[in-house]
Amino acid sequence: MSANENHTPNALPAGYRFNEFEIKEVIGGGGFGIVYRAWDHQLERTIAIKEYMPVSLAVRAADLSLELRGERFQKLFNAGRNSFIQEARLLARFNHPGLLHVLRFWEENGTAYMGTLYYSGMTLKEWQITSPESISEAWIRRLLPPLFGAINTIHAAGYLHRDISLDNIQIQENQLPVLLDFGSARKEIGNLSDETEIMLKPGFAPIEQYSEEGEVEQGSWTDIYALGAVLHNLITGHAPPVSVVRCIEDNYQPLVERQPEGYSLPLLHAIDCALEMKPADRPQSIDAFASLIDLPVSDVEALMTTLPVATEAAITPEPIAVAVPEPQVLAVNHAAAAIEPVTPRNVRRLSPGLVAAAAIAILAVVVVVWKANRHTEAPPVAAAPSASAPVTNNPVAGSAPAMATVYLRLQAGENIVLNGEAKDVKPASSGFASLNLAAGNYRIEVHNGSQVLSQSLTIDKPGTWLINPGNP
Repeated sequence: MSANENHTPNALPAGYRFNEFEIKEVIGGGGFGIVYRAWDHQLERTIAIKEYMPVSLAVRAADLSLELRGERFQKLFNAGRNSFIQEARLLARFNHPGLLHVLRFWEENGTAYMGTLYYSGMTLKEWQITSPESISEAWIRRLLPPLFGAINTIHAAGYLHRDISLDNIQIQENQLPVLLDFGSARKEIGNLSDETEIMLKPGFAPIEQYSEEGEVEQGSWTDIYALGAVLHNLITGHAPPVSVVRCIEDNYQPLVERQPEGYSLPLLHAIDCALEMKPADRPQSIDAFASLIDLPVSDVEALMTTLPVATEAAITPEPIAVAVPEPQVLAVNHAAAAIEPVTPRNVRRLSPGLVAAAAIAILAVVVVVWKANRHTEAPPVAAAPSASAPVTNNPVAGSAPAMATVYLRLQAGENIVLNGEAKDVKPASSGFASLNLAAGNYRIEVHNGSQVLSQSLTIDKPGTWLINPGNP
């Protein structure tokens, strides 16, 4: 299959040779790389080749080398390529069946490549879509030991993965999982980008990954949060609420309260612990996380007696999962963010420095890539909130029921005008005000003396929004 037949722009054509390696077809890729199936003529076996190809920075020239879109991208391109090479070197050090095995890496065509073993099967994300009926506690428990071993191997060597998600776990035909690449190149580009793009997967990244470097220490607990989010997604069908949103209002509802049918309390309790907001409250190692899963049921039931009784809002139907294209780029912009709403529990208070970082990061939270969707008619949509969830303001648009909750930062002396009508809305202790809106078109203005910031929204589906009004 040629690159054109596979509809992959900038891909190398079938038949292209790297010495003994011959490209056969494109098998995957995203905004930062292309993955090929290739044939090793020397050892007569199929391998995979990953090419560093950041489409926002470079294009394929006529001679098949990469050509920068502009000289200003040179620093970003080089940083990403160096990170790609360092990741290849790191993965080549490991020899664990649950980790991507790098055979070799090289530089050619003005970019870099890594050759790896070829893994059959599909990602956890694909598995969840195609075989949801096969996912059960027994299936998850079979999946975890090799996955634990792979992550623990990384941690024991003094490294973190920082990108564990459904997309980065491959389920082979023999049912054994393989933890795929670290995504180092795109994260390095994100760190250096003038657009301050944060290369994180919403729902899977803990709060410390949104903080300024060194403000909140990252460690094994960082990957454990992401792994907890993976398990939460497998069980409920959707990721937990975005961590920076939880800094404003913690909408996470513990699984031990929800008690999804067919899952034991020890497993649910372990996932809840992994998804604690404060790093110190999570299991501090893979071994500690694994031991929680085997916690005696009696101990967890004793814990349950200290939890509040589930309300009507806590037992509403599960939200619908939102499909998001990969890679998910969270960019600072004026678009709204879609999150998974569940009954609010409490507002978490973090250190002043982290609250400031979260306030900045909250503006960057865009679950659907804004750049990829700015030409669409409707804004990003999240799952439906519970009809019985408490509201802060009366619904607008007459007697129509509220369909969406909109959050925006509101400072002292600022006032909100909605469709030309002043609203008596006050910020909560978190510094964010909220509006409950029915379906319709809205223009939200924030007035501060003579300065006016505005944001237009179309509400046509249920959801929770975070907006950052800008200059009209």
